[in-house]
Amino acid sequence: MMNKVRRDEVLAVADYMKVRDEFRQSVMAQKADRRVHLGEHLTFLFENHDTVLYQIQEMMRAEGITGESGILHEIETYNELLGENGELGATLLIEIDDAAERDRLLRRWRNLPGTLYLETADGDRIPAVFDSRQVDADRLSSVQYVIFPVGDRVVGKLGTSHPDIDAEVGLTPRQVAALSGDLVGA
Repeated sequence: MMNKVRRDEVLAVADYMKVRDEFRQSVMAQKADRRVHLGEHLTFLFENHDTVLYQIQEMMRAEGITGESGILHEIETYNELLGENGELGATLLIEIDDAAERDRLLRRWRNLPGTLYLETADGDRIPAVFDSRQVDADRLSSVQYVIFPVGDRVVGKLGTSHPDIDAEVGLTPRQVAALSGDLVGA
């Protein structure tokens, strides 16, 4: 089961600043095994407890959030990235440097959500579930939050069948281990 961030784990900004460098270093190391590039423009970062805690702490620091309601809002918002039991959550970054090209492709790729999948070791494709708040009638947002309901199955590939991209990538053994560990609450 994915371990959600609890309120008692979130430090006041002053206390966080004392451990920030060390914690950041740990999270960046974890992200290395959780980052998957798909095609030329898609990067997935599979989230876990520590990556979400880091995002919460960084938002509090950057935005000067100190009030209890603001802290609870950040916890609730970022915990959504983790999904529930048997789910892998990921942040998808659609990375296109040129602003005009980005706008054109985000409009063209509006149907991307229905084409992304994780593939299990036995060949089953598990489609991504997108946050519908990030897709409108005209275009996608360049940052998407997706959930893959994989249950207890081992995943081995990430792909898209979108006709403009049509890419698939095998996960490394370290990536498979990191994601499998998330499903058992490691």
